[in-house]
Amino acid sequence: MDTTSQKIAFLGLGSMGRPMARRLLDAGHPLTVWNRTAAKAAPLVEAGATLAANPADAVRDADVVITMLADPAAARAVAHEMVPALRPGTHWIDTSTIGPDAGRELAAMLPEGVTLTDAPVMGSVDRAATGDLLILAGGDTTPVAEILARLGTVTPCGGPGAGAALKLVLISAAIAGVAAVAESLTLAQSLGLPRELTLRTLGAGPLGGAVGRVLATGSHFPVALAAKDVALATTNAELPLLETVHRFLLTDPSLLTEDLAAVAR
Repeated sequence: MDTTSQKIAFLGLGSMGRPMARRLLDAGHPLTVWNRTAAKAAPLVEAGATLAANPADAVRDADVVITMLADPAAARAVAHEMVPALRPGTHWIDTSTIGPDAGRELAAMLPEGVTLTDAPVMGSVDRAATGDLLILAGGDTTPVAEILARLGTVTPCGGPGAGAALKLVLISAAIAGVAAVAESLTLAQSLGLPRELTLRTLGAGPLGGAVGRVLATGSHFPVALAAKDVALATTNAELPLLETVHRFLLTDPSLLTEDLAAVAR
């Protein structure tokens, strides 16, 4: 079934939201966008999207709503504004990384006839632009399967909240891996070993993926958001290693807006 006639509202146009929204616009979907800083929507508006003044106006006529927001507080604030305007039959896809607890809060706010799929993503801006994200989906994705397929590959995770839960597991492991590479480089430097040699040999072992992330140039995952994700994980279990990683990420405030790879400089 061709779903390009479905009206989509996309809320949250940060470094990930913009390329994701652009893929849906380029696929022919009627697209309404909203972002707290409206100027970030300018390229999408120039390409044919409609800019909404607030979250409620964005979703009022939407068949599908997609949110990509920074943290649980932002998700709650947007939900309080937009939920009263959702029509029965609307499907809401939340791709934010907010954890299962906040996801359950959002689901409890929904009016009858509106569904919520938690679908956080793995991958950075480069993969968002090419539609190669890994989408971790909790709940029934059948009504929005074609739309999700334009953004990446869907991994069904189970019932509602399961996608949000698995995202915390995967992203925490990835961030811890980058932190381990950073400390390994510090140790290598103290021992007089060349950085290139250290990275090459680390990359040939179990930390190969983390080394690749350290060397990636097409990614932008701010250290502040990485710290937020790790903090979400540590509220769900006793995780001494991740608590240390969280402190490590906050050591240098000047890096908070830079990509996660900056911690390995």
